[in-house]
Amino acid sequence: MEILAVLALAAALLALGLAVVALRRTAAPRGTGVDALPEDVHGLRQEVAALRSEGADALRHLAVVRYDAFGDMGGHLSWSVALLDTSGDGVVLTSIHGRSDSRTYAKSISGWSCEQQLSPEELEALEHARP
Repeated sequence: MEILAVLALAAALLALGLAVVALRRTAAPRGTGVDALPEDVHGLRQEVAALRSEGADALRHLAVVRYDAFGDMGGHLSWSVALLDTSGDGVVLTSIHGRSDSRTYAKSISGWSCEQQLSPEELEALEHARP
């Protein structure tokens, strides 16, 4: 039952991240659209540069590492997931599954590093997420 709750939490967080990215891509201020694009090449280059800068903070790098946190348990029910943008800012989420309970942790990542100590599995997720 706890496993389903943890998996549901992970799926909800992933869906939330994807929804934020989708909203950023579809939300446009009034007066924009195909008719509002400049006709000259310089204007188009400015539009492309603006779109690139808007997408820079999107959660684009994702990695999941599944493992057995305790030697007497199998099934790779514990996991760490890294969710980061292009500059390496984001979060690492970890869920440790035990026989009687599960614990979930979140650690903030800034510039591909963390102020808190990362576990080997969290470091692995962070390295897999790095382009």
